[in-house]
Amino acid sequence: MKDMLKLGVVLACFAAAACVGLALVYNVTKEIIAVRSQADLEAALKDLFPNADAFTDITGEISSPQATVVFGSQYAIKQGNTLLGTAIQASGPSYGGPITVLVGVGADGRIAGAKILEHQDTPGLGANAASPSYFVDKAAKLTFYGQFAGKPVTDPFEAAGDITAVTASTITSRAVSLVVKTSGNAAAGWMAAQGTAIQGGSQ
Repeated sequence: MKDMLKLGVVLACFAAAACVGLALVYNVTKEIIAVRSQADLEAALKDLFPNADAFTDITGEISSPQATVVFGSQYAIKQGNTLLGTAIQASGPSYGGPITVLVGVGADGRIAGAKILEHQDTPGLGANAASPSYFVDKAAKLTFYGQFAGKPVTDPFEAAGDITAVTASTITSRAVSLVVKTSGNAAAGWMAAQGTAIQGGSQ
């Protein structure tokens, strides 16, 4: 009986030590991941708006008009006192789960660019939507996400319509298109409310 109690105490000590160790690793890893994610986000913002010198956090000021599209971080993009545009980190349902896209919208009412930050879609199929080496137009070396840049927010954003879909991945293509369209409309509306002229028409 004493040996069993002793063994139980030893096992309990090992279990407690393991739990403490895992907690420490989790906390350290969580901080590293958070820092890295923030750095990636800042790099993506700078890529969408290379002329910007300030990214002001306005998270919570813009609401999603689409129930299935959830807005996260939001930024007012500025150069000096001039509002260049807005960026929204938004997520919507896709084939393998939520897909998260950073959508930049210029003050001219056009999509400045779209960056797919996270997804769980099938490698070689839906995952091609985020691949810099997958081209919907090979001659022009145009990626799936690259085709959104320059489109007026008033466009339909329909996969297999004005948006070239990823081959055999209609669900992913529609998911990204919906997130970009929803974010574009919401950002344009917010900028209009700030007094920024939104042109938004096709040329």
